Amino acid sequence: MHCPFCNAQDTKVIDSRLVAEGDQVRRRRECVSCGERYTTYETAELVMPKIIKHNGNRESFDEDKLRAGLQRALEKRPVSVESVEASLMRIKQALRATGERELASRKLGDFVMDELKDLDQVAYVRFASVYRSFQDLSEFRSEIDRLESQE
Repeated sequence: MHCPFCNAQDTKVIDSRLVAEGDQVRRRRECVSCGERYTTYETAELVMPKIIKHNGNRESFDEDKLRAGLQRALEKRPVSVESVEASLMRIKQALRATGERELASRKLGDFVMDELKDLDQVAYVRFASVYRSFQDLSEFRSEIDRLESQE
């Protein structure tokens, strides 16, 4: 690590602490050359897989797009913001856990469906109707019947 004051390459770590609920390390450093002290923060850079769309295009994973989709399905439903954020974290962890560099959008949709099923069944059916392109009421009925049979 270069010293931000004198640009020397040799610095030593004085103190390390976990911060941000253990997701970040705060390090106090001292430059061996000039003696100045400064703080650095270290976080793990976790790469999300690219998403392969139905048409074959590849996109970077977009957490905001995923959040918007969940919120659209959960609109006017009694689900807390904390629950939605926890679901987002579980979906992201599931994506990383696949170990793949690229993942079909269908797999991401399956992760979302699993989370919505646990969060809110109305939101689940809303999302499923778009995700599976329901054409008529019979498809809604069959999905609701399948939900009821799983309870």
